[in-house]
Amino acid sequence: MLARSLLLTALLAATGAASAQSFPKPAEFYFAADANTVKPVVAVRETGDVAMQKLAKTVERNPHAKAEVAQLAHLAMDAGRVELGRQLYGRALGAIDRSDGLWRSVVWNYGWDLYRAGDSENALVQWRTLVESRSVTATWIPPTFALALWSVGRKDDAVQWYAAAVRSEPQQWNTPNQFARLLPDWRDDERATLAEVQAAWAANPPRWP
Repeated sequence: MLARSLLLTALLAATGAASAQSFPKPAEFYFAADANTVKPVVAVRETGDVAMQKLAKTVERNPHAKAEVAQLAHLAMDAGRVELGRQLYGRALGAIDRSDGLWRSVVWNYGWDLYRAGDSENALVQWRTLVESRSVTATWIPPTFALALWSVGRKDDAVQWYAAAVRSEPQQWNTPNQFARLLPDWRDDERATLAEVQAAWAANPPRWP
């Protein structure tokens, strides 16, 4: 069992590293809203333990309840039960394909839950999957990739992605002054990290292309 667990950990790490090494280059501009992606998966309105109990009962009665499994996965990871969350996200994603209207939001949320669990590499794997699944230039992409790439030490790449945000909306992204308004769902430490990327961009703005 231990050997199997270590092998799985190694495979996950290798997947993340490979993804980071071959990460795509940014497009020139990002204007799309992509509203069906950047939203929480909400099957029940309750929160905390009440929500987890209600969702667990629903999933027990209906193993094919996709949104309920995805929301339960998020709540588990948010509560620090990371391995359970990973298993539940795997179950949710195993039940849907890319044509399902739920798929993009599940993958997007999984990326954020992985990032907040300290797994920036595999957060990038999830977010990259979204970008490569179809041609999309959504506004969430440049700052999110900039954050994650900076967090895994790929600082030059992070600056390149941040530059795409500035090219798209220079009055919004050329300083960190509007981060709280632009990124209301981000945590303070995440906005602080992005401010480091902004400072690196300001010190030496890359040319396009």
